[in-house]
Amino acid sequence: MGARPGSARLPQTPKTPWRTHSPLSQFSSSLKDLSFKEDTPLLWNSPQKKRSQFMPVHHPEFIATEDSWESGLTVWEQKCMLGKEVADLSALASSEKGDLAGGVHLRAQVSKLGCCVRWMKITGLFVFVVLCSILFSLYPDQGKLWQLLAVSPLENYSVTLSGRADSIILQLDLAGALMPGGPSGSGKEEHVMVVVTQTDAVGNRWRRPQQVTHNWTVPLNPRSEHVVVSRTFEIVSREAVSISIQASLQQTRLVPLLLAHQFLGASVEAQVASAVAILTGVYTLIIFEIVHRTLAAMLGALAALAALAVVGDRPSLTHVVEWIDFETLALLFGMMILVAIFSETGFFDYCAVKAYQLSRGRVWAMIIMLCLMAAILSAFLDNVTTMLLFTPVTIRLCEVLNLDPRQVLIAEVIFTNIGGAATAIGDPPNVIIVSNQELRKMGLDFAGFTAHMFLGICLVLLVSFPLLRLLYWNKKLYNKEPSEIVELKHEIHVWRLTAQRISPASREETAVRGLLLEKVLALEHLLAQRLHTFHRQISQEDKNWETNIQELQRKHRISDRSLLVKCLTVLGFVISMFFLNSFVPGIHLDLGWIAILGAIWLLILADIHDFEIILHRVEWATLLFFAALFVLMEALTHLHLVEYVGEQTALLIKMVPEDQRFAAAIVLIVWVSALASSLIDNIPFTATMIPVLLNLSQDPEISLPALPLMYALALGACLGGNGTLIGASANVVCAGIAEQHGYGFSFMEFFRLGFPMMLMSCTIGMCYLLIAHVVVGWN
Repeated sequence: MGARPGSARLPQTPKTPWRTHSPLSQFSSSLKDLSFKEDTPLLWNSPQKKRSQFMPVHHPEFIATEDSWESGLTVWEQKCMLGKEVADLSALASSEKGDLAGGVHLRAQVSKLGCCVRWMKITGLFVFVVLCSILFSLYPDQGKLWQLLAVSPLENYSVTLSGRADSIILQLDLAGALMPGGPSGSGKEEHVMVVVTQTDAVGNRWRRPQQVTHNWTVPLNPRSEHVVVSRTFEIVSREAVSISIQASLQQTRLVPLLLAHQFLGASVEAQVASAVAILTGVYTLIIFEIVHRTLAAMLGALAALAALAVVGDRPSLTHVVEWIDFETLALLFGMMILVAIFSETGFFDYCAVKAYQLSRGRVWAMIIMLCLMAAILSAFLDNVTTMLLFTPVTIRLCEVLNLDPRQVLIAEVIFTNIGGAATAIGDPPNVIIVSNQELRKMGLDFAGFTAHMFLGICLVLLVSFPLLRLLYWNKKLYNKEPSEIVELKHEIHVWRLTAQRISPASREETAVRGLLLEKVLALEHLLAQRLHTFHRQISQEDKNWETNIQELQRKHRISDRSLLVKCLTVLGFVISMFFLNSFVPGIHLDLGWIAILGAIWLLILADIHDFEIILHRVEWATLLFFAALFVLMEALTHLHLVEYVGEQTALLIKMVPEDQRFAAAIVLIVWVSALASSLIDNIPFTATMIPVLLNLSQDPEISLPALPLMYALALGACLGGNGTLIGASANVVCAGIAEQHGYGFSFMEFFRLGFPMMLMSCTIGMCYLLIAHVVVGWN
């Protein structure tokens, strides 16, 4: 390493821990002497650079022996805890002895209470998981057995099902060339009639048995290939149930169908109640940060699967895996690989310096510039890709300006979601809507969708910037401490996070983790000395920005121009393919495939040998969160939650006078979609709401055009994603990357800003839709 004996330097601290190379060899030299001299890049930008660059730190606990390689992990963690106690006690050194003793006693009481709460949390969650696991294991998989049959006006199909003592409802599924929704009312269209008959139980000897008959009419649609429709029937007794199916056609021909039946042990109301309870529990865990959001989604998915098993609809493992939207996961994974390699070129630091130069030291000019750029780019890229590219730039820029990156990132991701709603490829819900085959047959295309949405989003943006400034009116965007103190605290957090990510599976890994924890202890001791030296102060806008620009331009340049050219080439290809995939039907590549192929291309061109370093930058927790969320939403759909929401929406619309139903439907869909997307990720919510709205548009009692309803769904789902941290994919991705850099923000921090912005943007969007489709009649 070229270090002088007796005064070895600690390694240069990276902005992201995975960029540290050979940590064992770099740290081992620091154990040769008791004197450490702190010289880290995070402190180079400090105005106190000269007097703090080589500050000796002497600590008797830093003596390393050969025994530390065997029992290093326990010792290092004890040292880390000791360092925290020393730092806490040093902060109270100026108070009186009585106050100090009282403070220590109070801290002990709080610590004991915290341990008790933590024990209760772990015990409660463990009991809950064990209970769900037992319930899930007691019931077998209930795979649907599809039966092929053919019906005609002259020949019907009949079957008798034996009754079950523990069954409450019977669910029938039909698949074929069908049309969802009820008949139009004219009686002339071709349809299939399903008659379900059961004998009611004899109440007494004077009352004769009664026949209970249910008629289910399903219209035929020769243009569709395979549509699945379902309906549930209440079981009134243990007697056998007879099912008869006959087709009503204009010509005598055979209609092929697939039929499946399933007995369920709980009513629809009970299933909906259990789904609401599970969803409430998941969001309680996330909002109050009781557990990590990924674990909360996994617990919710497990509870929903256990509920399905209890009612008699337990899915197999194959079906559960099929519920996951691998298209979204592949897109996220591929773009994470691209951004991980791209960040090694120094391009993001260079962009941060340029943005600082354009803002000329004015913070709000810089924030508005970033938000506007994010909104414009997310209209042509998907908003997840935009946040993958923008989050590292924003973090570096905020570090230069001594700003709190959390507040800037929240504002940026909100405008990313707003801008993504403007086009058909800007937000995943829009992609799902435009790619629906039924809607394409109704005339929905890329140009028409973008034209309807773009004007409304422009109006939303005009109002969003003043509202953002109003919400940030009393917020202190600057850090309340000098930049060297802020960066030193962030450095301690990053090193501790790096140490926690190293699994002590081997002797060498245990040693490396111990050395990292020793680094944390040294930095904590240095922080205690700095806090005694510097007084807390409120940072003001940088008046010497020109001098800082010259210094930053010398330090932060493009580190690898060859790799930058390769990254820009591959990224340009990926973005071009995103556009071509929307316009050229001959390209048979989905967005996920394009991102994966781009990642493979760049891995080859960049000549990556240590592939594990790149994989460490992938947000595996974010990907697992999305997978668990897809499983949770599909399971809640099987518990009839989405169906219940659709039925209640139809009932509310039918209560409105006929001449006002169109406007009432738009208002209701916008707000239901916005509020539901705030609680549920808008991707699976949009996928499940499309058939609900199609049924609503085909209901003969309502008779509404389908496309304006889809525009209302898209607007509500995209803008509603700003309501909470888990409302949109871009929110979760941004929070994951920020947490990796040491700037994670909580659910409530996002909610305080995102929810008011969501209410305002949805109000403006709703007014636009009412004017465009109800007043003007642009349908």
